Amino acid sequence: MKKIFTMIALMFVITISKAQMIPNAGFENWTTMTGYNNPDGWGCMNNTTMPLSVYTAEKGTPGSVGTAYLKLTSKTITGGVAPGIAVSGVIDSMTQMAKSGFAYTNRSAYLTGKWQHMIFGTSQGYIDVKLTRWDSGTNMRVTVASAHNVLSGMAMSWANFSIPLVYGADMNNPDTCIITLAASGSTPANNDYLWVDGLAFAGTTGIAENNLNVNINVFPNPTSENLIADLSAIKEQKVSVTIVDMQGKLVKSVGSVVATSNNMIDIADLAKGNYMLKVVAKEGIITRKFIKK
Repeated sequence: MKKIFTMIALMFVITISKAQMIPNAGFENWTTMTGYNNPDGWGCMNNTTMPLSVYTAEKGTPGSVGTAYLKLTSKTITGGVAPGIAVSGVIDSMTQMAKSGFAYTNRSAYLTGKWQHMIFGTSQGYIDVKLTRWDSGTNMRVTVASAHNVLSGMAMSWANFSIPLVYGADMNNPDTCIITLAASGSTPANNDYLWVDGLAFAGTTGIAENNLNVNINVFPNPTSENLIADLSAIKEQKVSVTIVDMQGKLVKSVGSVVATSNNMIDIADLAKGNYMLKVVAKEGIITRKFIKK
């Protein structure tokens, strides 16, 4: 009997461990269909565009960290351009949105990986992450954290990326994660591409407040419309910026920004009062108080 319980406990640990991983994060595993391949664990538009012999998600080799990677390419089809898009779960072929994701219960700080990307029109692609949980009290799905990183410029060789997740007021752990990778934005152009490899989550949100020994300034203070944040003292290129009220409730998500000396933040939609600008970097968190007049 003791051996049986030990085996059950071991199976439970293994199941929980697997639930924390991004499925097929290195895009090593593909399922062969009729004339094309689909990445295991990821939904894409290949099944929809297959009758036109067009495939927007393809297996690239060799990978930057393994034997393969994901090649997303927007391609011309009858009546327009089919965007190169993939989601970590099931995709709705009509809306091109995720219908489901994968089990995930960590409060991770960053999505990391390697990419190459380029556009041939005016609409940049993006990487979107959502951590959610089911709230049995309201019978609704609640967003715990999110990130939406619009691609910038181009990366013609493998480059590392790190996208910070922005957490709201909900302090519970998520139960589901959806990652969306898109080669194009709202107006896809033929041959826009995004190549991705080596996805992983990094860090946690258990970072001590104000543990960065750097000086950031916010001005003018007070202000009624725009707040300027001088983040040039932070070593990281990109940080996550949010605004919370004096009770710690999230009131505005600015998102992922480049840490420069002239980050302009529109606060015209905030009610008059006292707020905290919250900057999350890998090394810690900095908060600065300001007044909306």
